[in-house]
Amino acid sequence: MKHIVKILSILVAIAALWISLLRTSVVPQNQTWLLPVYLIISLGCYGLLMVGIGLMRFPTCPQAAVLLQEDIVEAKDFLMKKGVDVSCD
Repeated sequence: MKHIVKILSILVAIAALWISLLRTSVVPQNQTWLLPVYLIISLGCYGLLMVGIGLMRFPTCPQAAVLLQEDIVEAKDFLMKKGVDVSCD
């Protein structure tokens, strides 16, 4: 719930800033109408950048890989005891 309130407050602040720019002549009128489009494009670029950085810095977990292999062996043994063929031919 707190996250929703935070997002809504940011959206209200952005809307207030945009409306104030529309009312004043700080930014030309023809460029002010494009600010929401620029905002959406910049948020999309930011999201892609964060995904790219996350993929580049993806942590390797050798301990987790060992645990996963042990779980696979344990699952294969369990299934073989139940009569399921788990061989990789």
